[in-house]
Amino acid sequence: MAYANDIQSAAPASASFGGLFKSLAERVARYRVYRETTLELSGLSDRDLADLGLSRASIKAIAYEAAYGQ
Repeated sequence: MAYANDIQSAAPASASFGGLFKSLAERVARYRVYRETTLELSGLSDRDLADLGLSRASIKAIAYEAAYGQ
């Protein structure tokens, strides 16, 4: 009779948790950039936005691009 064993060390599991936390930290950091950009642009007057060539309708798109890229 033949047996097959699959043994994995604990190191990759701990590395995957490290990767999970790193990924989570990156997601939180990007969301903060999105949120801060949205709040900053929303705080501007319509005239200030017009001076920048923006409208209120484009604030979320600009913030998304700032945080996550194209």
